[in-house]
Amino acid sequence: MRWWDIDPVLELEKDLFPEDAWSRGMFWSELAHARGPEATRRYVVAVDGDRLVGYAGLAASGDIADIQTVAVARGQWGTGLGGRLLTELLRAATAFECGEVMLECRIDNVRAQKLYERYGFEAIGFRRGYYQPGNVDALVMRLTMESDSGSAAGSAPEQGTEQGTEING
Repeated sequence: MRWWDIDPVLELEKDLFPEDAWSRGMFWSELAHARGPEATRRYVVAVDGDRLVGYAGLAASGDIADIQTVAVARGQWGTGLGGRLLTELLRAATAFECGEVMLECRIDNVRAQKLYERYGFEAIGFRRGYYQPGNVDALVMRLTMESDSGSAAGSAPEQGTEQGTEING
């Protein structure tokens, strides 16, 4: 993700997460930590032609990574794009030498929960009222990375994707 991606990312963010969308400042802050030799973040976007159709981000601290966001345009649901974005984040977690990857997922977002479960994430708890202002609970999930190969335990096979969709950092 680059600075010029922020406007289309914000449009998609507001469409998919109207109650708890990230602000422009939040994305700028994340991008500031995603560059240079001390980078602790990885953000990617998916484009189909000239249209941004997805984005995802991960933050690392020590040996733990945290998936910050994964978003796929409604017209791309069911194409495997969410899995491709997640795969890119797991590669980044491996590059950051993280042993675990954590995430929070809205308790009512069953589609996302199923994606994470296919990749080996397990539910480990809840965060009450985590998503504001809607006061929606979050399901906390964890994936333990394999130490010998550096890959994610239980990685799901890649699914088919629409032609022309590219993922860029």
